[in-house]
This record gives sequence, structure tokens and C-alpha cells, in this order.
Amino acid sequence: MGAGTNPVKLPARSPNLNAYAERFVRSAESECVGQVIPLGERHLRRVVGEYVEHDHLERNHQGIANRLINRRNIDLGGTGSVECRKRLGGMLRYYARAA
Repeated sequence: MGAGTNPVKLPARSPNLNAYAERFVRSAESECVGQVIPLGERHLRRVVGEYVEHDHLERNHQGIANRLINRRNIDLGGTGSVECRKRLGGMLRYYARAA
């Protein structure tokens, strides 16, 4: 194959071999895509892109000690009020303390 990679054939009907991908797809479908009627491919790609950003930047993950995947430089010791940030018209919400 190209770039020195070789495909790995997986046994048929074995969904647990790729549990991380299966879990992400299930979460994306139940939390986001299942709530929207896509108006076309571009709209669906935008919805999935917004969900991926939310998943990586704003959503806590229990599998990694309840942390974010990609942490921004956020001051967690602030004393400001709690603000709600919304994505996709309020379907996805993220709460953060103001600086």
C-alpha cells in the first residue's frame, strides 16, 4: 500500500474491535445528529463538525479522568459568573466561569 501502510482485515460481525469509534458514532448520533433533519450533505457536515468541536474542546470525558481532550488555556480559579455557551442553536451547551 501507499506510504508504507498495510490494511488489516477484521473478522466479520465483530463490533467490539473498534469500540472507541463505535462509542463516538453512538454519542454523536444520540446527542446531535439524531436531533437534526439534515437539509443536505453540507448541512450534515457542518452539524457533525460542530459536534466534533464540542466533543474535543468543551465536553468532559469520563475515560480520561473527566478532563477535556484538547484543553484551552482556561483559568479554572475564576470567581466570575457562570456563562452558558451554545452550539447548534442551543442543542449543545457548555458552561464556563467568566474571567
